[in-house]
Amino acid sequence: MKVISAWVLGLTLALLWMSPLQAREKVLHVAFSASETGFDPVQTSDLNTAAVEQQLFESLLTYDYLARPAKLIPRLAAAMPSVSGQGSIWTFTLKKGVYFSPDPVFRGKKREVTATDVVYTLMRFMDPKNRSPYKFLLEGKIEGLDERAAQARVTGHFDYDTPVAGLRVLDPWHVRVHLKTTDYDFGHAMAQPVMGIVAREVIEAYAGDTASHPVGTGPYRLGQWLRSARIELIRNPNYRSEIWHFSPGKDPVNQRLVAQMEGKTLPQIDRIDIQIIEEAQSAWLSFGKGELDILGIPAQFSPLALSGDQLRPEWVQRGIHLDRIVEPAIAYYFINQQDPLLGGMAPAKIALRRAIFLAMNDGEMMRVIDKGQAIRMTYPIPPGVAGADAQYQSLLNYDPELANQLLDAYGYRRGRDGYRLQPDGKPLEVQYTTGLSSQDRELDEVMKKSLDRIGLRFSSNKLKFPDIIRAERQCQVQFRLSAWIADYPDGDNFMQLWYGPHTHENNASCYQDPEWDRLYEQTLTLPDSPRRDALYHRLARRLELYGVTKVSTAALRNVLSQPWVLGYRTHPILPSVWNYLDVEERNDRTP
Repeated sequence: MKVISAWVLGLTLALLWMSPLQAREKVLHVAFSASETGFDPVQTSDLNTAAVEQQLFESLLTYDYLARPAKLIPRLAAAMPSVSGQGSIWTFTLKKGVYFSPDPVFRGKKREVTATDVVYTLMRFMDPKNRSPYKFLLEGKIEGLDERAAQARVTGHFDYDTPVAGLRVLDPWHVRVHLKTTDYDFGHAMAQPVMGIVAREVIEAYAGDTASHPVGTGPYRLGQWLRSARIELIRNPNYRSEIWHFSPGKDPVNQRLVAQMEGKTLPQIDRIDIQIIEEAQSAWLSFGKGELDILGIPAQFSPLALSGDQLRPEWVQRGIHLDRIVEPAIAYYFINQQDPLLGGMAPAKIALRRAIFLAMNDGEMMRVIDKGQAIRMTYPIPPGVAGADAQYQSLLNYDPELANQLLDAYGYRRGRDGYRLQPDGKPLEVQYTTGLSSQDRELDEVMKKSLDRIGLRFSSNKLKFPDIIRAERQCQVQFRLSAWIADYPDGDNFMQLWYGPHTHENNASCYQDPEWDRLYEQTLTLPDSPRRDALYHRLARRLELYGVTKVSTAALRNVLSQPWVLGYRTHPILPSVWNYLDVEERNDRTP
């Protein structure tokens, strides 16, 4: 009896000792609809991966959480940079006492960030072996950096040790960047998650697999990672103390968030559990059960959550919050200009591509796929981004009659089965690349229906999202409906998608047009102005005339958060805001 009593007493003491620890752990549960692609910022470009990198790494600048329109603020920098030389000289001062997350590479010592790390990080984007999709942020901008990259293409080795004229380490806490010309928007480049500062010894130690060993200074570090299934982020023990402090202005939603969060030490959440849930229905049901804390409403379920643009009463009664914005993004069709069947500048090939775009029924797309949660777009630059033009009139609006006339005129006659053949009589089939979700299957049906209207045979190439990105960069995707969301609120961020040198990076169209490139390069030397807008118009029209792309829609982003989530607000630029949130303790997450 005494033995039993001692055991019970020991168990009781153990439970008393453990319970406070368990109670203190705060976990945020979220989901991605597509897989991540690895966590080396220089090599990534998809939104889900950027959301994770936003938490693992820190760039010099970032965006104010509550300010609208988006406003730059310091992150790793101690203050906003000093800008001189008519916008060509940028001097950054780093915060002191900022350390990378623990890693065996550091041999048990805390590794502080210095200006040398900033220079190394920027150099990596121009190293040809990295094939960075975000090279465009620095390309042609920093004195001596393009020349260093050109040298590496010849020698096969990028020289990280010899100083670059435009990247000057003044002392451990100050770095000065000399640009080739005036660029008052350079700060936006320095605010991107991909510009998260890395340590050279980490990159070199894991040279064979840097994507699996992210070591940054962010509020979180990578915990357990099951590729394409689950990502766990855990609090970085080396993270400095940051205090939640933002001005709410007159916005009542912001004022509510300030009341919830003002003065709290960041991050409040100990662990972030990210599940890859490709099927929208599964994510929707998980949120309804309280198993997910935040959910972007899948388009097909928006009628169940919304009445018009308002949250349905039954969700309001549960304390669910709705955040709703127009995405600073475009959905756009592209055709691979190097594809043997659809590519090339022969008049018949241009006519075929334009006919395909004319057959795309965007109204049906918004109704069937987006469930009304999108707006029609015709211009490559979306609302809320400098250079946008809501009045632009596209040449490629839905017009299957004109599409059929084009195909008839250029010799694409119909065979006995009603489907068209190539002008030389060979078979003609349009292959559309898409993902594996139920929504992708719906999209296949809409695409097939659109192409059937003009007698083009349809086939679907189904791939996982990382494989789609890989195929795009190898110019192996024939036709796809893709999307791009603003990394920063300027038109250059969108127009670069068709720049010739960005082939195998962001130019999934694999479009090579010296005249287009020449006009685009002119825009890079201009501020937001009518002159630049005129050039953007010429670029947009040229894409339509040659059948390179067709802009389709901009989505409405509807995000639900559970009542126990504190501080949540959708941000138009930041890919994730988890470090600004808190969760109230809740023993039972079911409604």
